[in-house]
Amino acid sequence: MTPARPSGPDKGAQLPPHAPLTDYYKDEDERHRFLRRIFDDTAADYDRIERVLALGSGPWYRRQALERAGLQAGAQVLDVGIGTGLVAREALHIIGPQGQLTGVDPSAGMMGQVHLRGVKLVQGRAESLPRPDASADFLSMGYALRHISDVAAAFREFHRVLRPGGRLLVLEITRPAGRMGMALLKGYMRGVVPLIARVVARRQHTSELWRYYWDTIEACIPPQTVLSALRDAGFQNVQRHVELGIFSEYTASKSA
Repeated sequence: MTPARPSGPDKGAQLPPHAPLTDYYKDEDERHRFLRRIFDDTAADYDRIERVLALGSGPWYRRQALERAGLQAGAQVLDVGIGTGLVAREALHIIGPQGQLTGVDPSAGMMGQVHLRGVKLVQGRAESLPRPDASADFLSMGYALRHISDVAAAFREFHRVLRPGGRLLVLEITRPAGRMGMALLKGYMRGVVPLIARVVARRQHTSELWRYYWDTIEACIPPQTVLSALRDAGFQNVQRHVELGIFSEYTASKSA
């Protein structure tokens, strides 16, 4: 059964990305321990499985999304939830040698797989970014919205660290609108992906991670709640662009 979704945000109120998934953890403290374990343990396999699942199209799509969001050469970029650096790698191609990129992630294991020259790595969480006010021109977060504790707090932090006129891109996978699309994606994520993970992966917890991915997608707050939370955090020009019915690109800007 799909957990009940949280209702729309009150300004300043906490906004979890989804209801607790008690098959994996019992409370918030246990959730943090679960996420640290599963991401640290599977970091070495993450890129390999992603390449198989995306059929090699992942880098092209991420670069297109960054360009659509307005990333330009020379920008100072903050990549929140950098993971193994999949979004950051494409951002570096756009910003060039005059730009600079800092990555933040709570998982030391994931950041240990970031092999990108010139990238500064900082351990931290989206809800309390270890970065100064107005220190970034562009902030990205790729497929990590479902793994944070408080969407509203994270968006307020994103607004704080962006300079006036700065731009935001949040990439996420969203439940399909139709029943058929929902059933197909659920079968793929719950059945095919864990099977691929067991074949390709070298770590025992990798298939569990991908099952958890689907459960967070299924339970996640709807796009309109995400858009409202961005506006409540002070962002302007808040929009959502969708590719293939499931890949959501949330974009916004900070007032100049």
